[in-house]
Amino acid sequence: METSTLEKRTLSASEIIALNKKYHKLSIRERITELYHDFGVDEILLTSSFATSSAFLLREFSEVNKNQKVYFINTNYHFDETMEYKKQLTKLYNLRVECIGASKEDNDYTTRNKTWEKSPEFCCNINKVRPLQLIKERFTVWVSGLMEWQSDHRSSLDIFEERNGILKFYPLLDSTKEERDQYMSKNNLPFHPLISKGYSSVGCTHCTVPGNGREGRWNNKPKTECGIHL
Repeated sequence: METSTLEKRTLSASEIIALNKKYHKLSIRERITELYHDFGVDEILLTSSFATSSAFLLREFSEVNKNQKVYFINTNYHFDETMEYKKQLTKLYNLRVECIGASKEDNDYTTRNKTWEKSPEFCCNINKVRPLQLIKERFTVWVSGLMEWQSDHRSSLDIFEERNGILKFYPLLDSTKEERDQYMSKNNLPFHPLISKGYSSVGCTHCTVPGNGREGRWNNKPKTECGIHL
């Protein structure tokens, strides 16, 4: 597949089908290595929430391409443990991390109005979806560490999918929870410190409580995704 550094590409449905057919046969490391054969580094957007499974994906990318920039959406509502975990993994893998987020005016608005209580969808839209949207336009493919066992929505995904004008790439998608844990243990990787306190999934402080799977996110509300992956 020919790459271009001049403008964002849009892949056809047949090209996406071909990518999935090829990548389903590959290991995680092979998938990430092949990604840089099919796409230029300046076409690839890698984001990380530095949450429970982030060490898995970030280690794999650091082993393949140490020059890959990692974007972190700072909502200013993260747990202190998440920010420390971010520092730990950044140092451990020598990552090039760039923080993005809402404007101070917009973020302050959600703080004053406790928007997460009145409309968590709107709060996520202001503090996560919009900031990411501003940089997504520059890239052809967006990498995420979603795994299908994490939620019903994620179980419906494929390794490559076109979503809202960008090609999504989930190299870990078919990894099981057991495979993730084995990988973390074998490579002596640190889990997010809140896992030991009963958090299986970690987001913002206002909307995250201990729980299995994603049941602790937006507790007692039907919402299960922040919106950036929908």
